[in-house]
Amino acid sequence: SKMAVIDRNKDIGPFVSRPDDDLIVCRCEEITKGEIRKAVHEGMFTMTEVRRFLRPGMGLCQGKTCGRIVKGVIAAELGQRPAELDDCTARGPARPVTVSSYGNEVFDHD
Repeated sequence: SKMAVIDRNKDIGPFVSRPDDDLIVCRCEEITKGEIRKAVHEGMFTMTEVRRFLRPGMGLCQGKTCGRIVKGVIAAELGQRPAELDDCTARGPARPVTVSSYGNEVFDHD
């Protein structure tokens, strides 16, 4: 897949708060539209960067609910179309595993 070209020198202007900045975009992690917009103005221009910094899409829904909205907020702030932004790398949620489950061979002791 072709990676999007990111212009890190692009002047997107200063962060200016808006009335809808307190709108919760990611319900699982309780992240607001304003927090995402602010992150973009601090230099996070990709979905992956915003995700690692704020954690949208890393809750129970794994971005199924908020992914498109987060992408739309980032794209709007950069003056781009959402389709121009790359998606995050999909990964399964990490869960702790007991060591005994790795060695669960059954031996028949008579």
